[in-house]
Amino acid sequence: MTGKEKVRWDSTRKIIDAAEQIFSKKGFEGATTREIADKAGLPKANIHYYFPTKEDLYVQVLKDILAEWINDAEIFDSSDDPEIAFRAYVSRKIQHSFTRPFASKVWAMEVIGGGTVFDVHLKSSLLEWNTKKCRQINKWIEQGKLRKVNAQYLLYAIWAMTQHYADFEYQTRIINNGQSLGIEQSDEIVENIVQLVLRGVII
Repeated sequence: MTGKEKVRWDSTRKIIDAAEQIFSKKGFEGATTREIADKAGLPKANIHYYFPTKEDLYVQVLKDILAEWINDAEIFDSSDDPEIAFRAYVSRKIQHSFTRPFASKVWAMEVIGGGTVFDVHLKSSLLEWNTKKCRQINKWIEQGKLRKVNAQYLLYAIWAMTQHYADFEYQTRIINNGQSLGIEQSDEIVENIVQLVLRGVII
């Protein structure tokens, strides 16, 4: 990576991270590029240099989120052991719910709002990825490695259990005596979800 490329990468990363926070709090309509620029610590002109319109930036934020979530599930392609795959996948999903909670909230808001931008820019990528993951789960079922379950519903359950800690962070904090969940608790959460999944599907 050249010096110029690094500057571009650093700037776009700052913008995307800031945009996640603003979009997660105000939604697409309520957010302004001025707020995003201030959050990123960059001139507003820099935002429009890299992302000509607010929608361009919003689309990139969603694409960035999906790319990370797709990467979280790469273990399904590199391991033929469902126990290893599910443990790694749940761990990564929980990790991102703690380290990148605003991303999950932006995604949830887009979907709850009807997925207008999602339908145009992300639907095909998500469907292709989802089909491949379900196919792998069904392969494990056919091989006798998993109980006969609906692969799609299993994925829904994992998403619900892991993304809950990002989307409903306020609720978990209130229940946790007003304190954000810590590293030790996140490790315990991973183990609990993994055990729920594995006891339900592993033969």
